[in-house]
Amino acid sequence: MSVGKKGAQPNREELLQMGIRAAKAGNYEAARVTFQQVLSQDRRNERAMMWMAKIAENKVERKKWLNRVLVVNPDNAIARKALAKEMRRRSAKENRVLLVFGMVAGVLIVLGIAVVVGILLTR
Repeated sequence: MSVGKKGAQPNREELLQMGIRAAKAGNYEAARVTFQQVLSQDRRNERAMMWMAKIAENKVERKKWLNRVLVVNPDNAIARKALAKEMRRRSAKENRVLLVFGMVAGVLIVLGIAVVVGILLTR
């Protein structure tokens, strides 16, 4: 808390530290509220946005915060790496889905050919 005045409001850095402590303690809701307070005072606060990404409830929200960081600072290597990692994960998942689909389609084609050949041979 700010030194001097009783009941003084915490400054932005103190709020940020409170949010970080709450996040590290697993109290994500309190952390979110605190980081939102920081961001209401400073919409370009990279640290608050990075913490919001870290405690995001889902991948969509995480991606949103990481992209906001990059709008503020296109050179933020941590945000860039995190987004690249997510893209690789999504790409790998899509590749697995395509592989499985391809295998199923291949099996169905082979079965279809076998059925057609079987019908032709029984005539």
